[in-house]
Amino acid sequence: MRFTKYHGLGNDFVVVDLRSESPAPSPEDPEVVRALCDRQFGVGGDGVLAILPAVTAGADARMRVLNADGGEAEMCGNGLRCVVKHLWERDETLRKPALTIDTGAGPLTCQVDGDGVADVVTVDMGRPRLTRGEIPMTGPESERCVEVPLTVGGRELRLTGVSMGNPHAIAFVDETGAALRTLAETVGPTVETHDWFPRKANVEFARLHSESEIELVVWERGVGITLACGTGACATAVAACLTGRAKLDAEILVRLLGGDLTIRVAPDYSAVFMTGPAARVFEADIDLSAALAVARPA
Repeated sequence: MRFTKYHGLGNDFVVVDLRSESPAPSPEDPEVVRALCDRQFGVGGDGVLAILPAVTAGADARMRVLNADGGEAEMCGNGLRCVVKHLWERDETLRKPALTIDTGAGPLTCQVDGDGVADVVTVDMGRPRLTRGEIPMTGPESERCVEVPLTVGGRELRLTGVSMGNPHAIAFVDETGAALRTLAETVGPTVETHDWFPRKANVEFARLHSESEIELVVWERGVGITLACGTGACATAVAACLTGRAKLDAEILVRLLGGDLTIRVAPDYSAVFMTGPAARVFEADIDLSAALAVARPA
């Protein structure tokens, strides 16, 4: 099977174009995904991105996001930029100013800024979901969760819930630098699997430096600490606006471990726009049966 390794700010993926190929065993199989993403026994990655035929009229392709643990995620902002780069650069029929990609969060429109190479992609990430029922979270379905206290390991966090097609729990804290990452590593796993989140949660630990700059470390559901998370950056910007820490319709620089994303939240919360890079690392062929044969023992 042919695959291409991409990353968006260090959030790395094995991208497979399955629009005209159906290899066996399937790279969408959870066991195969785990083998591919293993950083010692496989290719290595935060997940597998499968490019499939579009299902929505007018869409150009569909993206399926499979996390390193074999579970499926509804959306991945960094991954979407990588998929758009792959399609725009490799498929001449799709080399146009904007592509529409079907995702688990619905069809999303992506604009390409490049001349022959899709270096920067801006994604209309759609409407943030703000009620407990939409995220989903436990509690009254029509209620928002904004800075609700949760004590984890003796530490009280004030969590704001946002879905960008996938669930996020955002906490603004005082830590910065290495201490911020340590907090995410220590507390993130417990919040991810907390009873509040029936589908688990991506957990964001954010330090506000100004109304236009946020330092962010993400504990990603099914992955762990990740160098960047596009949906997490968007959800954090939304949470900052909801809590009065940032302004709507203004550019917010979100500084992640792997680099920076620029986020803008529409004045009526009808959309969130994410701008950032995507990079191709290498391309190769792999024998999926052989990859499974040398996979890490269970």
